[in-house]
Amino acid sequence: MKPGLSVTVRVPATSANLGPGFDTLGLALSLYDELTVTVRDAPGASVEVIGVGAGEVPTDESNLVVRAIAHTFTAYAQPLPGFQVVARNIIPHGRGLGSSGAAIVSGIMAAKGLLTGVVDIDSGALLSLATELEGHPDNVAPALFGGLTIAWTTDAGPQHKKLIVHRGVSPLVAVPEGTMSTELARGLRPVSVPHEDAIFNVSRSALLIAALIQSPELLLAATEDKLHQSYRAAAMPETEALLNELRSRGLPAVVSGSGPSILVLCSDPAQRLVAADVVAKHAGTPWQSLLLAVDFKGATVTLHSVEDQA
Repeated sequence: MKPGLSVTVRVPATSANLGPGFDTLGLALSLYDELTVTVRDAPGASVEVIGVGAGEVPTDESNLVVRAIAHTFTAYAQPLPGFQVVARNIIPHGRGLGSSGAAIVSGIMAAKGLLTGVVDIDSGALLSLATELEGHPDNVAPALFGGLTIAWTTDAGPQHKKLIVHRGVSPLVAVPEGTMSTELARGLRPVSVPHEDAIFNVSRSALLIAALIQSPELLLAATEDKLHQSYRAAAMPETEALLNELRSRGLPAVVSGSGPSILVLCSDPAQRLVAADVVAKHAGTPWQSLLLAVDFKGATVTLHSVEDQA
């Protein structure tokens, strides 16, 4: 690999679970991290972080993007060159918007770009590589492929189905100042749940697919959950209070991923403005409302040849 060869990668934020679809459903959102990876003569890796995470995340080989690049090269038995990463981060960290999944996908897509003409990494391999690092596919699937994704695992590895969301669906993400550990949030779930609760969530998950792709007017009922959100409520009291306020006003709000952010799956742009007003007036502490679109493309990678850099 010639020094100077570089790739630019763009990866969307994601919201997993969407209420009842725990560890299964995910949605790509129009909020993006972008990074450039450039091959260099010197061995090893260095990272420059601009924006979210600057001065906080590692800037050496322990960085998650670097680990994802190395993981991909190793999977295809390719020698890892020295390289520099410049990461321009917008996705909030520790807020339930898939920042770790985005970092993993960024690294894998960067490796895919750098290995163009050497190995062909198809969509199934991309999802497998990302899931190996993330542990579950519900965030990395929409980050990779965009849209609404259903993810599941088989003996052959993780699988996904991408669906196109109804054009009326207008997401709002309410982001608090505080963070939430994904590991802590997962640890608050019980080992087992009542049979009736499992049936409840199966019905709501099926209804949610129909609501998102065909009937947005059903989103309030479709976003009900009994498997995970209530068990995490004590760890996120501000999230729980605002969530209840939104839903009491007929707004289909759910915890975004592991929280503490809230995703409101509004049925039209007018309802989204109502949701933003509720957040502004009823949040006990400062929250930022992000009026986003559904991202339909997923992660993209652009290869820049050495000649392009000249």
